Amino acid sequence: MTGSERDEDDRGGVSNGGSNWPNRNTLWAEAFVDELAKGGVSAVCIAPGSRSTPLTVAFADHHEIRVFSHLDERSAAFFALGRAKRTGEVTPVLSTSGTATANFHPAVIEANQARVPLLVLTADRPPELRDSGANQTVDQEKLYGSAVRFYRDLPEPAADGRKLRSLRVDAGRALAASTGTPPGPVHLNVPFRKPLEPTAVSGDVPEGFENDEPLAATGRDGPFVRTEPGRPELDDHSVERVREALGVDRGLVVAGPSTTLDPAAFAELASVTGFPVLADPLSGLRYGPHLADLDAPVCGGYDSYLDARAVDAWPAPEVVLRVGASPTSKVLRHYLRDAVRESGTRQLVVDPAGEWREATFTASDLVIADPNRLARGLAERAGRSDSSAGDAWRERFRTAETDYWNGVGTAHDDQFFEGTVPGDVIANAPDPATVVVSNSMTVRDADRFGRPHDIDLTVLGNRGASGIDGIVSSGLGAGSATDDPLVLVLGDLAYYHDMNGLLALSRSGVDATIVVVNNDGGGIFRMLPIAEFDPPFTEQFETPHGLDFAPTADLYGFDFVRVDEREAFRDAYRGSLESDGTQVIEVEFDAGTSHEFREVAHERACDAIDE
Repeated sequence: MTGSERDEDDRGGVSNGGSNWPNRNTLWAEAFVDELAKGGVSAVCIAPGSRSTPLTVAFADHHEIRVFSHLDERSAAFFALGRAKRTGEVTPVLSTSGTATANFHPAVIEANQARVPLLVLTADRPPELRDSGANQTVDQEKLYGSAVRFYRDLPEPAADGRKLRSLRVDAGRALAASTGTPPGPVHLNVPFRKPLEPTAVSGDVPEGFENDEPLAATGRDGPFVRTEPGRPELDDHSVERVREALGVDRGLVVAGPSTTLDPAAFAELASVTGFPVLADPLSGLRYGPHLADLDAPVCGGYDSYLDARAVDAWPAPEVVLRVGASPTSKVLRHYLRDAVRESGTRQLVVDPAGEWREATFTASDLVIADPNRLARGLAERAGRSDSSAGDAWRERFRTAETDYWNGVGTAHDDQFFEGTVPGDVIANAPDPATVVVSNSMTVRDADRFGRPHDIDLTVLGNRGASGIDGIVSSGLGAGSATDDPLVLVLGDLAYYHDMNGLLALSRSGVDATIVVVNNDGGGIFRMLPIAEFDPPFTEQFETPHGLDFAPTADLYGFDFVRVDEREAFRDAYRGSLESDGTQVIEVEFDAGTSHEFREVAHERACDAIDE
């Protein structure tokens, strides 16, 4: 857009006094947003507010950036986080000053723990108003503490060439830090003084500024600073040492939650070594076309059959290669811990950032390397054990998987319980699809009852800090980044906790199938010893709420159906996937009955494997 065009209706008909920008705030905000777009930002989440007006206007005016408007800051931040989980790219989130900024904090924590790129932009009052009792002014400096990869309190806007070049550099550095190793949240605090609107201020931006300071005003053709991200890679000698460690009969690959693992690389490694892959449902390795021709078992039933009683007679693994975050399954974590403590199993934890993500503190090796590059390098060098011991090891896991899933099918025929729902959602999902699962029991049931499948299925969850907040918003954010059918599976408390996020259905244009597993409270607490103490268990932990969620359909504009039988659920689920718009399917259960039947199913699996 030319300067003469800006002078007219684009700025409300107010003359800019010969400048391309009516005031320094407009210049500053447009330069900043321009640099974000050149750095690859294609979408932003904005919560309305006054102090953030210059940036809001600049984002809204930029033709390459899609704006998602949210009334609730917490929902906005989780929407941005969910979108970033699905794309691996930064979606900034913007707020005004004051308590609005604090509402971003839960999503910042999740982004930090889960290593998700997130750019947090908080507008602020000018420095002289801080610590003065000025309205809507709080201390926003380093508000998110050590949870962010990079923080900057940006200078006040000015029509100054050096300061604007510095601003563009800061924008580029923020994006690079957010997507670096490890990726995570970045916080830029942006002070503005009035006027916040694009109102002309005589002399604020000198006439001809863009000619005198072209780099500052318009930047470069492309990013102002191009960052070439490095990824840690082992030298040949170190790769050979890892390969030697894998030269055993009994090895395992354990893949925890991750959005960056390359299925093809690990399928090749598993096929070459013959090692079974124990794949968390959030790892990206349990589902996908790579399973079709994989010459090694990919396992999903381990949460039952690796119970100490079931595998007591099995030989322990000699080596375990671990990638991704800590597995969802407590049974698996304890199996790996005991293998090291009791049998001296060598456990190699691969982490590109060199951070320690193994909470039993029994791992023997920390391998600082990009997991995908390492997997490909090992696949080129490693071999398969052709011994009878190696064949028997693989066969144990193949047989255990077959027996387990046959037993699960029988159990589901006997009883419709909470664990049936995630299993049926995954088994009957379209190809491709994006499935977002909540924390507490939902992700655990997805882990135990979500059978490996060779369809193109992206399964996501917020396992960084494992909270139930923001699940709806995260799911809809993920859905905004793909044309895949979107399915959300969450508990009643998670649904209640983020009902504000449902407003994004109409404001973002995302359609979804939302499955609410309603057991009237916190069913996961039944797994804890406190369940034996009632009172206070029922009122203080299980917290039954007795809420009727059907009215949310009228409030947010979607279809709602309530079911309590398996065939009715399957029919409703298939019907939703074939329909336009959004449907919420509430499935009612008794938490106590479901908990008891999980234990029955677990015992059956252990008995089957033991036999």
